Amino acid sequence: MESAGDDDERSFFSEVPVPSVANARLAPVEKPHYLGHRDRLRDRFASAGPGALPDYELLELLLFRLIPRADTKPVAKALLARFGTFAEVLGAPIALLQEVKGIGPAVALDLKVVAATAQRMAHGEVHGREVLSSWTQLLAYCRAAMAFETREQFRILFLDKKNALIADEVQQTGTVDHTPVYPREVVKRALELSATAIILVHNHPTQPISITLDHAPNR
Repeated sequence: MESAGDDDERSFFSEVPVPSVANARLAPVEKPHYLGHRDRLRDRFASAGPGALPDYELLELLLFRLIPRADTKPVAKALLARFGTFAEVLGAPIALLQEVKGIGPAVALDLKVVAATAQRMAHGEVHGREVLSSWTQLLAYCRAAMAFETREQFRILFLDKKNALIADEVQQTGTVDHTPVYPREVVKRALELSATAIILVHNHPTQPISITLDHAPNR
């Protein structure tokens, strides 16, 4: 259990101090300015849907729950300025997230929980579909999963004869600038899964947000 003295940013960002009973009788307490903004943003999301909100406002909505007593607009904009897109914010490592003002250990961990949920949903959307007919979706999925990995990964998407995804696996993890690839292991695993085509995915930690995709032809 966290002690009262823990430097948790969710308690660090607080509303205006609560006045004493005597002071409260003398003057009304003004609500923080961001409360009305939160209500308006929720109403717009409910009425117009997520497509009507830019990335920073959608991120704001998420941060409302993670940082309940603060103006989250500056935090959302700072995250996007640092990482680029909503997906890349969620894909960023905890250590890098905490380098953004307003994001501490608790909120960074909460964002990674949301990221894990989003990745599982994205995998479910891709799984069983013709992934090559939605290359943009596939690239976005890979970027969210790998863009800010600190070590090189060699990932394989195994496809069936209809180009539907059978499995998505990390075949090798290497160092910051090197990962070994063994063609024999790739072929062996493809045969085990009865895959007729594969997509090879390789990230480049030394070049942020750099991912290479190669499509191996059908057998």
